[in-house]
Amino acid sequence: MTHCGWNSTLEGVSAGVPMLTWPMSAEQFFNEKLITDVLRIGVQVGSKEWTSWNEEKKVLVGGESVEVAVKRLMGGGEEAAITRKRAGELKEKAKRAVEEGGSSYAGVDALISELRSCRTED
Repeated sequence: MTHCGWNSTLEGVSAGVPMLTWPMSAEQFFNEKLITDVLRIGVQVGSKEWTSWNEEKKVLVGGESVEVAVKRLMGGGEEAAITRKRAGELKEKAKRAVEEGGSSYAGVDALISELRSCRTED
């Protein structure tokens, strides 16, 4: 289960695990859409309202909703199997991206080169 913060989202993708999404505020609702609608490696528990840290806490998602989401994600059905397979495939893509020659590796390498070129001699 994830609150859909960006670091948690990347960790879940890198680990190849399907995710139950429970966003609470800010960009987390956008990240939830990425996980569930775009990448299709997660199931929403049903959080629809931004939690305010200054107000009295209220229940936004009931236990029944969590139960239904867990059964969809962890059950033995075709949807669950497809979601787990897709999560595993994304894990492999993420792994390749950070290996030498991968897109993320190349991006960091380019950043380092740019920073070195900006360095002034003392």
